[in-house]
Amino acid sequence: MMRSSPFILVRGVALMIVMTCYVFLLSTNIVEGVVGINWGRMTSNRLIPSMVVDLLLQNEIHEVKIFSASKNVLEAFSRSGIGVTITIPNQSLKDLLDPQAVKTWINDRIIPFEREQVDIRYVSIGADPYSKTYNNLTYFHASDVLKVVQNSLNDAGYGQKIKATIPHFFDVLNTNISKPSEADFRPDIKNMMVDIILFLKENNAPFIMDLFPIYYVHLRQWDPEFAFLDNKSNFWIVDDNGLKYTNAFDFIHDSFLWAIKKAGVSDMKLVAGQVGWPTDGFPNASPENAERFFKSLLSSVTSNRGTPMLPGAPIDVYLHSLTDENKLKIDRGAFQRHWGIYRFDGVPKFKIDFTGQGRDIFPTTARGVTRMPERWCIFNGDTSNMTIVKNSFDMACRESDCTPLAPGGSCSNLDYEHNISYAFNIYFQMKFQHVENKTCKFQGLGKVVPENPSIGTCVFPVEILQAEEAVAAVSFREALFHSSGERIHRDRHNFFLTYSEEDTNEFKFLWMIQ
Repeated sequence: MMRSSPFILVRGVALMIVMTCYVFLLSTNIVEGVVGINWGRMTSNRLIPSMVVDLLLQNEIHEVKIFSASKNVLEAFSRSGIGVTITIPNQSLKDLLDPQAVKTWINDRIIPFEREQVDIRYVSIGADPYSKTYNNLTYFHASDVLKVVQNSLNDAGYGQKIKATIPHFFDVLNTNISKPSEADFRPDIKNMMVDIILFLKENNAPFIMDLFPIYYVHLRQWDPEFAFLDNKSNFWIVDDNGLKYTNAFDFIHDSFLWAIKKAGVSDMKLVAGQVGWPTDGFPNASPENAERFFKSLLSSVTSNRGTPMLPGAPIDVYLHSLTDENKLKIDRGAFQRHWGIYRFDGVPKFKIDFTGQGRDIFPTTARGVTRMPERWCIFNGDTSNMTIVKNSFDMACRESDCTPLAPGGSCSNLDYEHNISYAFNIYFQMKFQHVENKTCKFQGLGKVVPENPSIGTCVFPVEILQAEEAVAAVSFREALFHSSGERIHRDRHNFFLTYSEEDTNEFKFLWMIQ
């Protein structure tokens, strides 16, 4: 038998010590998935930016995607340590096809705020510009804007820090796939997506996917339990490679990975740019289900569970969203206005631990909010002229947000008088309770009361005082380069009230989107 030399033994021991130290260092420097949040401001009454920054810091949220590049919003994040993603809206992309316009934008919206220590991380080119979900509109020039913006950032010396990227809704993938390995990009955009992915890879930028499991399983008519990540569903999918999928998040995530791989890139960072659960206006949309969804999602992210294709890999997610937005369009449904983890007044709707530790806690309530007096506007019950009642209801819902009255909504089971009262009150609150301006008159049908008329799950809200005025009806160039406010896009929807004169309890509410 040959005996090992002392040198070999010493070298072997040294190698073991080095490997042990290396493993220890890896274990103590584990990179966890990032938990960020989306913040939209399409609301009649809104929290001011400094309140929001304070709220994020209290809840240990260090990444935010904002859907506004307003100066007053960006200024609030100065020296906050919060990473910021700026969004350029779809309808404004054409204005940034010109490199000179982009250069002007960078000089106005990037450089001054970087100097003020606003940590701008990403520029989001559009909002799902290749999705066909939104009125079947696509913005194919988004890829051109992506290149102009990133190249301009590179030329300005910010390209290593700030990355331009495009968010993609799950309908950029081919439809009705039965397993992730079948996924590929839609034929009409396949070549464009390949070009985008190669450009992102060249600039070390991530691929952004937007996914809403509650909506995905509904479209596929799968078990609703498959939308949650706590593995309580009796439905699962096994791919040809033997990988098992027990929830929609993993299914969609790995479907994108397959599509990206088929585009020629196998190691691209994939970020969930929007992932959430609505609390109203959709089947299974409720605060209770939202709480359950986020608890399992955040636990998965912070534990680095990964997905079947990438076990143990950290995944960055941006929760959707901070607050409800009662001015968002409802082209996909009433639930679009109810993604908020918080109500418009900065009060959380349900328990959520943003750190992912699974603590049974409510997040911090926004500080400094000023509420209007506790009074409500309700219907006085006068049904002598139903035409006036109908017209008053239509006007109130046309000007404010009646989506909780939609089928399946939190207020969908009200009787006809309370339906009208809800509409009257939401209009009254949106108009800041201006009794002197007759916002509760409704041709003699309304009255102001001090008692809360809320019933069951249907909350009759009292609004907060408006902290700032939005700049409405201005051009993109004016809003982008000069204004400190924002554009407001008013929803185009109508609520129609139908009734049987023989039985006034049979009121039905329908809405049409124009």
